[in-house]
Amino acid sequence: MDAMDRKILTELQLDGRLTVTELAARVRLSVSPCHRRLRDLERAGAIRGYRAVVDPAAVGLNFEALVFATLRWESPDTVTAFEEAVTALPHVIQAQRLFGEPDYLLRVATTDLAAYQRLYDEQLAGLPGVQRLTSTLVMKHVVDDRPLPA
Repeated sequence: MDAMDRKILTELQLDGRLTVTELAARVRLSVSPCHRRLRDLERAGAIRGYRAVVDPAAVGLNFEALVFATLRWESPDTVTAFEEAVTALPHVIQAQRLFGEPDYLLRVATTDLAAYQRLYDEQLAGLPGVQRLTSTLVMKHVVDDRPLPA
């Protein structure tokens, strides 16, 4: 990956709806080489996809919590079962496995505190292998969906 590829990635992170012509103009490249580089970046997996970034409040998801999960290590299948169950929960909008304790960080979005409490009691607490859950509430997003550095 060279400097031109990084420029292309930077521009697409800022505006994923750019046409190839607009992208080529922004990175000061002719359309054909820009298109070729774009396809190469997609094939190489540097660009994983394109999507709209939706404001959670605009769709009624006004409450966000970070949930730290510590697992009981009953068997090697514990991790797989936990990860499959977490993946099936639509209100878990991000999940990361961590080194050390806790084992996982989950980002959860719901309509309000009552909805979060129901999700916690009915689904999160019953996830496979869970020993302990600790939640903290998100007060404000200071940096959110920042493009990766070039």
